[in-house]
Amino acid sequence: MPHPQTTPDLAPGPEELEAQERRLVFRRFTYDDAWALGSLLVRLARERGAPVAIDIHRAGQQLFHAALPGSTPDNDAWIARKRRVVERYGASSYLVGTRFRAKGTTFEESSRLDPDTYAAHGGSFPVRVEDVGVVGAVTVSGLPQLQDHKLVVEALEKFLSV
Repeated sequence: MPHPQTTPDLAPGPEELEAQERRLVFRRFTYDDAWALGSLLVRLARERGAPVAIDIHRAGQQLFHAALPGSTPDNDAWIARKRRVVERYGASSYLVGTRFRAKGTTFEESSRLDPDTYAAHGGSFPVRVEDVGVVGAVTVSGLPQLQDHKLVVEALEKFLSV
């Protein structure tokens, strides 16, 4: 059995992911908020040398995009596919994939959506505004899906605690 300190992160279940979404809600979400959140994500990714691309969309408009060293155009394609899942389901791309896995299937097998257009892989998180609902998504691509998801959640936690 591996030593506890070397055990990889356990994947969060649907309940934990749903709790994150209930907690990480904005009072409002402006252009300046998108810039500040995107800049925070860039700073966190640079500190770790993470080869990611970062994207923030609101109401169909790209408000922020950055590609860090080591990222590729493929990351932008993954961003678009993960963001479409958030826009369609109103939940994080990781939660959507987790819900399908919890039912003993996969998003690809059971969603009836084109996998070239939609990807229920971690890294895209809804921008939810109080009393409004989901208005956009913040998305990271370039790390394994759980790490993409955790990076977005960490940035949202820091941003929203200010």
